[in-house]
Amino acid sequence: MKRPRQTRRALLVTLCLIPVVALAAWQIIPPGRDKFATVLVSRGDIESSVTALGTLQPRRYVDVGAQASGQIHKIHVEAGDVVKEGQLLVEIDPSTQKAKLDAGRFSIENLKAQLQEQQALHDLAQQKYRRQQTLASGGATREEDVQTAQAEVRATKARIEMFQAQIRQAQASLRSDEAELGYTRIYAPMSGTVVAVDAREGQTLNAQQQTPLILRIAKLSPMTVWAEVSEADIGHVKPGMNAYFTTLSGGARRWNSTVRQILPVPPKPLDQTSQGGGSGSPSGSKSGSGRVVLYTVLLDVDNSDNTLMAEMTTQVFFVAGEAKNVLTAPVSALQNGAKASIQNVRVVAQNGQIQQREISTGISDRLRVQILDGLNEGDHLLIGPADGSGG
Repeated sequence: MKRPRQTRRALLVTLCLIPVVALAAWQIIPPGRDKFATVLVSRGDIESSVTALGTLQPRRYVDVGAQASGQIHKIHVEAGDVVKEGQLLVEIDPSTQKAKLDAGRFSIENLKAQLQEQQALHDLAQQKYRRQQTLASGGATREEDVQTAQAEVRATKARIEMFQAQIRQAQASLRSDEAELGYTRIYAPMSGTVVAVDAREGQTLNAQQQTPLILRIAKLSPMTVWAEVSEADIGHVKPGMNAYFTTLSGGARRWNSTVRQILPVPPKPLDQTSQGGGSGSPSGSKSGSGRVVLYTVLLDVDNSDNTLMAEMTTQVFFVAGEAKNVLTAPVSALQNGAKASIQNVRVVAQNGQIQQREISTGISDRLRVQILDGLNEGDHLLIGPADGSGG
């Protein structure tokens, strides 16, 4: 009965001695790297890219306007309809054009009647002239009468040519009137989707002042991203460069593309355009050296599934370089700045010793940097004070 009590006493004594032994060991063994703020060198994928915001627009579209004036009689399509090339879209009241066409036809008929009359007079004048020539050969008429008959022939011939020219002019005008009558029926210039309708049935159009816009037809695949890249980054973007973008509605989906074109001139603000390129600064933007200059970069993307829509906002990434399964380290551990290829870092050993080391770096994604030489996977890099105080 005494042995269990002795066992329990020995166990209690052992438990009491554990903290004492641990404290003594901590005082004897020097502290390791746990007291330092470090980051780990690890393997992973890294990508160097330029980011920008963009807007989606159809690559191909056409604005359908009215070339004839009049009241819109019927609009056969609505926004979202898919149309084929040559399909009837809009009908404009043709009353005015038909009346003008009829007047042109009547004018031509009138001119042709006058031409026939003039041709008859010309034939008569030729007969008189031949008669005068016969009489003159026998000395039975005056020279003055012969000259008068000859002048009448020339005058009637000139009037015939005048009427013929007037008829040709009236026929050209008639063709123009026929074309204008045809403009009252507007057909689709290409196949695509009606993305906007800017007119209403019953609306009166005046094509004499400017071409009124009625609707827009667009091909929704491919789409084009109009990305705005700052002047600080535009030098890193090149035609043919790989790029991808995301949208707010697409979640984690990426759309891959390549740079098609970089517009060489940034878009001019509307207030500067209206002033003919004057010195007025854009409204809502900074002036002087603080003004942000943005250049437009275009990239196309397939949209056969119609997921992308016009005017969507995109986050664009232009990939300048990428590496897979390479050694990487946080930029915060570098001492010479993220853009230097030769860096100094402080490596903390297991026993807490700090070693200054020179390394070679590759591409960077602004958070992590590729390690080319000088470090091994699992190394701990110091990012805090060397004394481990953390302050």
